[in-house]
Amino acid sequence: QVQLVESGGGLVQPGGSLRLSCAASGSIFSGAAMSWYRQAPGKQRGLVADITRRGRTNYADSVKGRFTISRDNAKNTVYLQMNSLKPEDTAVYYCYSLEVWGQGTQVTVSS
Repeated sequence: QVQLVESGGGLVQPGGSLRLSCAASGSIFSGAAMSWYRQAPGKQRGLVADITRRGRTNYADSVKGRFTISRDNAKNTVYLQMNSLKPEDTAVYYCYSLEVWGQGTQVTVSS
């Protein structure tokens, strides 16, 4: 059974940084696109960033220039480096690939 497990969330002050990780249990993910989504209270889940197996990236306009998605295929892991965090980035962040969702990790940006 393939699984995605996120880690790295937490509480950070505005302007701070966090790095999220998503570890995939199966090697098939190394050949697949992987994505980060987020869902804030009362809002729909939306795409934050995605990355193809060859490393081509795509970002939501709201995070361009602040967030960076990357992957390490040897470790079956995708990362989301989040800089210059804002209160509106507060959400549960989910990893997604091959119709599999992770359990989510909470990111809270607050002073």
